[in-house]
Amino acid sequence: MKQSRRKPPAEAQDALFGIDRLNVPRSDIPAVTHVDHSARVQTVERETNPRYHALLEAFKARTGCPVIVNTSFNVRGEPIVCTPADAFGCFMGTDLDCLAIGNCFLRKAEQDLSLKREYADSFEPD
Repeated sequence: MKQSRRKPPAEAQDALFGIDRLNVPRSDIPAVTHVDHSARVQTVERETNPRYHALLEAFKARTGCPVIVNTSFNVRGEPIVCTPADAFGCFMGTDLDCLAIGNCFLRKAEQDLSLKREYADSFEPD
């Protein structure tokens, strides 16, 4: 992690342990910064993936952040999303506001809310 992106911990934060320590922001991109300030970075080249590269560039221009978090897409206890239908079903059962798949961009507020799924009572929280 570049030194310029790091956030030094307050003295009291050094004594934290477990989940309390994990919840302390360590950089200006906390979702990808491990406790030791490392990250599992993946790069995207314009030549090999021009569409995704353009998305990253547009995101950086709009937000000033050159990083998009890449994570598995599923709800605890459910398999990882594999199809657009899986993605839509998962989307409708989460607090996500938008879903982008290929050339489609869906806003939850514009979807048929009768398709909403309730996961809250299906799985114990971590």
